[in-house]
Amino acid sequence: MMPQHSPAPSAWRRIQTAWGLPDLAGKGRFVTANLIDSLGNGLAVAFTIVFFVKTTSLSLAAVGAALTIGQLLVLPFPLFIGRLLDTYGPRTVVAAGNWISAAGFIGFLFSHAVWQIVLWQFVVQLGSTAFWMGNSPLTVLVARGGERARWFGFVRALRNVGVGFGGAASAVALSIGTVTGLQAVMVINVVTFAVAGWLVITLRVTDTSEEAGAGPAEPEPAEPEQAAGETTGQPSGGYRTVLKDTRYLRLVATNLSFVFASTVISVLLAVYAVDNLDVGAWIVGVFVVLNAVMVALLQTLASRWIESRRPVTVLVLALLFNAAAFVVFGTLLVLPGWAVIAGLLVAMVLYTVAEMLSSPPTSELSVVMAPEHLRGRYLGVYQLSWSIGGAVAPALLTALLEGGAALPWVFLTAISVLAVPLALGLDRRPAATSEAAPAGDAAPVEQLDGDPVG
Repeated sequence: MMPQHSPAPSAWRRIQTAWGLPDLAGKGRFVTANLIDSLGNGLAVAFTIVFFVKTTSLSLAAVGAALTIGQLLVLPFPLFIGRLLDTYGPRTVVAAGNWISAAGFIGFLFSHAVWQIVLWQFVVQLGSTAFWMGNSPLTVLVARGGERARWFGFVRALRNVGVGFGGAASAVALSIGTVTGLQAVMVINVVTFAVAGWLVITLRVTDTSEEAGAGPAEPEPAEPEQAAGETTGQPSGGYRTVLKDTRYLRLVATNLSFVFASTVISVLLAVYAVDNLDVGAWIVGVFVVLNAVMVALLQTLASRWIESRRPVTVLVLALLFNAAAFVVFGTLLVLPGWAVIAGLLVAMVLYTVAEMLSSPPTSELSVVMAPEHLRGRYLGVYQLSWSIGGAVAPALLTALLEGGAALPWVFLTAISVLAVPLALGLDRRPAATSEAAPAGDAAPVEQLDGDPVG
């Protein structure tokens, strides 16, 4: 027989490969849904407080307190959403998350009292939590074998672009200033989230198990997922099984250090630079934009580099880059004034590199380290690191800052360094507990990111 040659890749596919982009063919609905969600969340973060201040008679303090309470009420719900993921699959949960958020934004339009804002903020945050919990396993289903790291990096880049554009759109809307204009923006948000839910629920994931053909396949899961992440039957086990999995709990603890690190820009940077370093607020804004632009432009290239390396190696590098960044942030207190700006630049670059390195492997490991039939419950526990860490970090870091300008940086450096031994060995799983590849992504073990995951 004559040897068969694969057709040469197209120019667009060569560009995608060069920039670390995954194969986007046939994935338009998934990409669009992620972009819509990121745009909507970016708009909501920058827009919601002013929306209620302008459209109600409530004070700024009352609005802020109501939004905070609504968000705190969601803290225990990842465990419930995890059960839903195991029962209905990621596609259904992600679509439902979009529609729940849309319902919450509708409620915003008719909210005039504190209790109403609390209620509908809870609904919006519940939908957002469901979306992000289901999006990681859905990304694994959409990815093709070795492109998992690229897909997680691409989703991260989309999120940064969406949040940036959403924030810019909200600024334009707020400059208009009329109540009708603000309500129109909220209506647009409702429509886009409803469309995103439809895009996800109609998504179809191609089964690539036959394409993986040659080579040893990973074991079949006890309860295999159907196309696009739907499940049949009831999974065995529960949260007790998750809490006995000390290896997965080490991943959760490691991720907690990244959660605290992720709050630096929103919680610490501005007040630290302005009050303790005597740096103008506009300079802080420049560095925040630098961070967003670097992630948007370079995340996919970073993912291309990450995919050929062990996830744990990348995680350790990310932790060390974070530690180095926090050391630089802290030492700015003793630098002469002329060196502070240069030091801030170095610290921000190190911090952004750590951010780009940490996102793909943590997202991927949180999915592939979990047994498929209990993946939702595992992700429920993993999500708690984000929920609890995100709630605790502002109070803790600001309290440390009040105690001494260097204290938050000492704390962040310490937890980054202490997380290194927790991360070591996370991608070495016993053969008896080897995690099965999701349906539609059953690639040979050797093809997963160039190295066996787990």
